[in-house]
Amino acid sequence: MLELLRGIGEEVVGSGKDGCIYIDDAVRRMEALSEEAPGSVSLIYMDPPYGTGKRFEVRQKVGAREWKSGRGSLVLPAYDDKLPRDEYLSMMRSVLTSSKKLLSSDGLLFIHVDYRMHAHVRLLADEIFGESSFLNEIVWAYETGGRSKKVFARKHDIILLYASSEDYDLHTDDVAEVPEGGRRNHMARRVDEDGRTYRQIVSGGKLYRYYDDEPVPPSDVWSDISHLQQRDPQRSGFDTQKPYRLLDRIVRCASREGDTVLDPFFGSATTLEAAFAAGRKFIGIDINPLCAVLAERRLKDAQYRLFCPEGEGAPELDALAAPGITDTGVYLNAFEPCDDELKQAAPSGYDGIDNWAAGRLENGVFLAEGREIRSKNTPELTGEVRVPLPGGGLVVRVSDILGRRFFYRLQN
Repeated sequence: MLELLRGIGEEVVGSGKDGCIYIDDAVRRMEALSEEAPGSVSLIYMDPPYGTGKRFEVRQKVGAREWKSGRGSLVLPAYDDKLPRDEYLSMMRSVLTSSKKLLSSDGLLFIHVDYRMHAHVRLLADEIFGESSFLNEIVWAYETGGRSKKVFARKHDIILLYASSEDYDLHTDDVAEVPEGGRRNHMARRVDEDGRTYRQIVSGGKLYRYYDDEPVPPSDVWSDISHLQQRDPQRSGFDTQKPYRLLDRIVRCASREGDTVLDPFFGSATTLEAAFAAGRKFIGIDINPLCAVLAERRLKDAQYRLFCPEGEGAPELDALAAPGITDTGVYLNAFEPCDDELKQAAPSGYDGIDNWAAGRLENGVFLAEGREIRSKNTPELTGEVRVPLPGGGLVVRVSDILGRRFFYRLQN
């Protein structure tokens, strides 16, 4: 049995720009960040609760067998979307107020809502940011789901776009794409001497020519990005997950390499993955510890600081270190949970591990220098990681399938 440590922070050692992930209440953390670093964020995207009155879930995979089959058996709470409207709007007022303080002078804010809270949030954002700061009401239209006979089927969300100031930096050309099937408009279709199809029109005595194969920035109706299907390979098990392509578009047109992107309700971590892939720094906030597990899987090559509450109780861990010439092998042999909930979900104990890491302590912060994370491509845990030769005692961190984290010091 190893020494269980408490009060440990964590930093994942990887590549790319720095990031931060907070498992915390969005109101509290946004207020703190706005006081610590006002004007430091270039893009905020938020996908808050919508006032649905529903309870949303995360479907978690248990052990290698379920990772291989592709469907998880453990259903856990993601979040309750049951706040009364006055409490909901009070929460949003606080988050939006902090967002305004955090945004740089050229920053942009995207608020993702649906028909339930669209009007209320629009008026609230107009009040906080100013009506003149409103830029767009983007309609994200999709075709998934059933059809209603009592109302017209609801097949779109709204994304409200606000600028921090008149100096905002929105560069839509960076997300321009060639329209599928070419341009569709009333202009006559022609072919030039090189065989390229184009349309042209004379307006105000000037000739305008538009080639079908030229990229076109999106309008304020985004119907070219599909909602995630139930068996989409992107699916992480989080109920309200948004497609990667949607967040990639937002990140690339509203921030630049090296900028900081913040998502105060990061959920399945799509925003964080899109920001990292585009060379941005990222900040993610969510109150559910399971979101840290989802983020670790999607950010397996990134470097970031993680602030997450530790798990309660004291599971038993069997691990050892074998120093080599240039590095040290750390071996995780067994993990025995201390509570009935995890024992019931993962009777073998080892199947209850989602991911684990080994590294060293530096000023009370665990540096995760070697990690193993279950995924579709790596469903089995080998139980071995390699870390640089430590200057002090090695530490092992285990994250279980319930999202809890435990730190252990290996005895010399």
